[in-house]
Amino acid sequence: MGVSFISDKLERSPVMSCNMPYGFFQTKNAKYYTYPEKIVIQPWHGQHHTYAVFQIPNGYQHEYLFRLKIPGEPIHCGGLVPVKQNFLAGIPRKQGYYLMQGYLNTRIALNLIVQGKINQLLQPQNWQLGYVKK
Repeated sequence: MGVSFISDKLERSPVMSCNMPYGFFQTKNAKYYTYPEKIVIQPWHGQHHTYAVFQIPNGYQHEYLFRLKIPGEPIHCGGLVPVKQNFLAGIPRKQGYYLMQGYLNTRIALNLIVQGKINQLLQPQNWQLGYVKK
């Protein structure tokens, strides 16, 4: 029973589940997508060491979750947090843009690495964040 409770909680976590009703915009207007400027894959350092940094144009609202699409794998999602600094580890903020950092669950990253998919994790085209005009 305890395992069932924990499993249920993990499935509802916005960091692990792409089924969150608030995670993605349903819109008739144009939806755009961006890919990360930087990807960091270091899950052996603990939580919060597998992430991507996205740049979103000012005047646009980003979705609340990003998608990680690796061929042969289910789509994984992760949560986003704003980056307060104008400069993040070698990524200058473009004029007219703001930075968002998307975190992938450490267990998901480790599982993909064990499967030999670290190169796919490092490919920007596999990380996707949608955004719409405000």
